[in-house]
Amino acid sequence: MKIKKFLDNFEEYILLPSLAFSLALIFFQVVMRYVFMNSLSWSEELARYIFIWQLWLGVSYAAKKQCHIRIRILEGALNEKQKKILETIVIVIWFGFGCFIAVQGYLIAARIGAYGQTSSALGLPMVYAYMAVPVGAVLMNIRLIQNLVILYRPNKAELQEV
Repeated sequence: MKIKKFLDNFEEYILLPSLAFSLALIFFQVVMRYVFMNSLSWSEELARYIFIWQLWLGVSYAAKKQCHIRIRILEGALNEKQKKILETIVIVIWFGFGCFIAVQGYLIAARIGAYGQTSSALGLPMVYAYMAVPVGAVLMNIRLIQNLVILYRPNKAELQEV
């Protein structure tokens, strides 16, 4: 049960602490720059890489919560069965796009990793920053599959009618 809870809330477990850490890091950088007149060379770069990971994990979180921006003009004119079909089509197209992003993101990250490129201030391998794209896309696709399963899972009212 704990594993299921962890997987259901995976994004939140990473996003919230990383947000708190990045806010503290940026605050510390501002204090160092304006109070002590001594800027840290690595803090801005680290905050940028954390933000990249937050962005791509946020894509997965938004897919889970079904709160991506979308146009819902057709839904008002459709009955429940048609809405379900439309939602299925949307999820399948979105899943295909997620697969494309995951594959292309991985190929780019692998190429960067093969070059051995490192960041300027931290000296971190750049592949760590670039891997946020395929990881986020794969997690988004997992959430899309979950949404599709939920869409076709019979609810309790339907089970009682049978």
